[in-house]
Amino acid sequence: MKVEQTCIEARRASRVLAGLPRARKDDALGAVADALRRRSAEILAENEEDVRLARENRLADALVDRLLLDEDRLADIETAVRDVAALPDPVGEVVEGWRLDNGVQVRRVRVPLGVIAVIYEARPNVTVDAAALCLKSGNAVVLRGGTAAVHTNRILAEVVQGAVIETGLPREAVSYLGPDRRELAELLKQRDHVDLIVPRGGEELKEHLLEHSKVPVIYAAGGNCHVYVDAAADLDKALAIVVNAKCQRPGVCNAAETLLVHRQAASAFLPRVAEELGRRGVELIVDKPAGDILGDPSLKRANRTHYATEFLALTLAVRVVGSLDEALEHIATCGTRHSEAIVTEDLAAARRFSAEVDAACVYVNASTRFTDGAEFGLGAELGISTQKLHVRGPIALRELTCVKYELWGDGQVRG
Repeated sequence: MKVEQTCIEARRASRVLAGLPRARKDDALGAVADALRRRSAEILAENEEDVRLARENRLADALVDRLLLDEDRLADIETAVRDVAALPDPVGEVVEGWRLDNGVQVRRVRVPLGVIAVIYEARPNVTVDAAALCLKSGNAVVLRGGTAAVHTNRILAEVVQGAVIETGLPREAVSYLGPDRRELAELLKQRDHVDLIVPRGGEELKEHLLEHSKVPVIYAAGGNCHVYVDAAADLDKALAIVVNAKCQRPGVCNAAETLLVHRQAASAFLPRVAEELGRRGVELIVDKPAGDILGDPSLKRANRTHYATEFLALTLAVRVVGSLDEALEHIATCGTRHSEAIVTEDLAAARRFSAEVDAACVYVNASTRFTDGAEFGLGAELGISTQKLHVRGPIALRELTCVKYELWGDGQVRG
């Protein structure tokens, strides 16, 4: 009953939020950002406890990295809240309008979705990002964090809720549920009170919610991302892009997991990139042609499972392909429709790659690591949607709204 009541109260709060002017919402976001700074020492202390327990329980390094907050990361979260406040308010935007022959005025207007439940794992930043985006877009949010970040999530939710109350918004605009699995099961049944569920985690979480949720789900899940180095690639650009896409932060969904190299570029490029990646501790798992070029019998040989794996670590699968067609086929077979990149100076190849790759984000001569709401100028995001209805790519402010039709007449009736 606790979960149902939480969602009922969130629904009531959503009706208040839907009618708020931008200034009220921005004031609340400013108060959230101020509170994050004011209580940073408490937040970092709680996060330190989560990290200690995670290491004690031998969580994967990628999960520990996602879990970890330090002064810089907390400052980035605060900045993201202020960036969201500075963005235009999508609510009330007139998408289009026209007059019918009978004189009735029709307008398509952007409105909040209502109540959004965000279910996430070892990502405490989501607590604040989700609350900020939902407040700005006029939605109430129900946050449900995982066990690994329970101390951090709890204090961050407390900080956000305190700021919401301080600025006169309904307390239930932001609700927090702990990691109890029974509460999660109950939350997934609340289709009368919750409009959307957004999972932020791995494939296992996504599949669980798709199977059990009675509420519509927009999933932001894994990314098995590729960089394809074409025959016409500038190899200096390719080297910088591959190293950045793999190494800059390997435990996130927009990091590259597979390197595809055209055979005409392979002999010149693979030794260079292998040396550069080796300096950064990257393990290469290679096919036979790549292994023959590198001449290192200790390299592990790649199979289909490796090419389908999101490593989230300093591990990179490598394959030599004979054509752009072969690269496109590999990506279509093994990719997760997240972020894909081509490095080439051939405009026709770049255009074909952009047109034919089925992914939320397609890059030409740039790193996949840019797939991020803040990097796109969207302030923040709830994740990167790899599906097509109704959101694809960063789930940001506009993606947390829908439209309704407003019709104004003067006594017209249908004959």
